[in-house]
Amino acid sequence: MAASNINVVVITGNLTKDPELRSTGGGTSVCELRVAVNSSRKNGQTGQWEDKANYFDVVVWGAQGENCANYLAKGRPVAVEGRLDWSEWEAKDGSGKRQAVRIVAKSVQFLGSRDGSGGGSGGSGGGGEGGGFSPSSDVPADGSDFAGATTSGGGDDDIPF
Repeated sequence: MAASNINVVVITGNLTKDPELRSTGGGTSVCELRVAVNSSRKNGQTGQWEDKANYFDVVVWGAQGENCANYLAKGRPVAVEGRLDWSEWEAKDGSGKRQAVRIVAKSVQFLGSRDGSGGGSGGSGGGGEGGGFSPSSDVPADGSDFAGATTSGGGDDDIPF
């Protein structure tokens, strides 16, 4: 039995610039994001922990890309799930081949609030305190599927199982 290949990436970080939305020749929307993700490492000389920023290019296709362009801005925290995609091309000036690895997003979650308050704790590590974050969505939920739902039975003490 052959081993399966797995290509899954999950990152959380902040946008380093405003999203750039464009369309392909066929009319499909594509949004490009740049996300900074901090990691910590111990400095061997000083013994102190230091933050190291990593920058990732993210591509978001279709309606989800349009939502990113409409609701996200520089500095906004996001969570991205996707896959790595490697590409190679000839430089426009003819100086040789260029390569890049980017993340093709499967889903993008908007973290923090639209006005920039909230979001990550700002510290490094991951102490688990949450930094006052309360999840919210910029896009209203469609509750029409539940409009006619009623409960049967008595009061709150009735357990349906």
